[in-house]
Amino acid sequence: MKIAISTDGHDLNSRVEHRFGTSRYLIIIDTETMAFEVVPNPGTVGQGGGMQAVAVAIDRKVDAVLTGYCSPTAEHYLSANNIEVWIGVEGTVGEAVERYKDGDHDYPKPGVRDDRISRDKLIHALKSSGEQFFKIMPIIVGVILLIGLFQVFVTKEFVSSVFTGNRAWDTFFGACFGSLIAGNPINSYIIGGELLEFGVGLFGVTAFILAWVNVGLIQLPAESAALGWRFALVRNGLSFVLSMLIAALTVGILFFFRG
Repeated sequence: MKIAISTDGHDLNSRVEHRFGTSRYLIIIDTETMAFEVVPNPGTVGQGGGMQAVAVAIDRKVDAVLTGYCSPTAEHYLSANNIEVWIGVEGTVGEAVERYKDGDHDYPKPGVRDDRISRDKLIHALKSSGEQFFKIMPIIVGVILLIGLFQVFVTKEFVSSVFTGNRAWDTFFGACFGSLIAGNPINSYIIGGELLEFGVGLFGVTAFILAWVNVGLIQLPAESAALGWRFALVRNGLSFVLSMLIAALTVGILFFFRG
């Protein structure tokens, strides 16, 4: 039997991470031989962390996932692939495996969520929050560098040649631009601000931000592995169309209330 455990380290003495989707690693263990594989979580930083961790578990054909917490959405797709989800797991990876094998644990049963917060869970959550803060520091530095790169390599003339002032075309090109470029959602506001400075209208900038956050073409393989190609393509297609419609609606409402 193969199980996946969210963890902060590379061996059985590592601690079980509280959150499945943002854990640094997943350790895939064969409970009979205790042979294990350490897999870095591809979604630690960036969008869709939970779904990418789900994709790893499905790809490795595990029978169960042990973690401190798993979002209802991730749990739904894991269960849909016949993977049991055990939450409330604490201690080291080795201890969690032994308790799971012996049945000597009080983890909530799959499908039953326990919202009680223990002192250990609170301390672990605070520790994880601190670690997450340090993880996003490269993103903050990246934002600063992104502003400089954008100003150097993207000229006002180039932007003007793409965004002509036609609201319909600007909305479409903004959605295309946001769909093709992937990154942290924070960066979308930075680039959006620069586009406004270059004279791009609110329709194009709003569509760009919405598509950046909701359409992930570069993450399509990971999403399709977790949810299936049909679902991934339909979701991204609808998100692309809706990003344009919602952009037009949002800016239209803004203009209406401005009078």
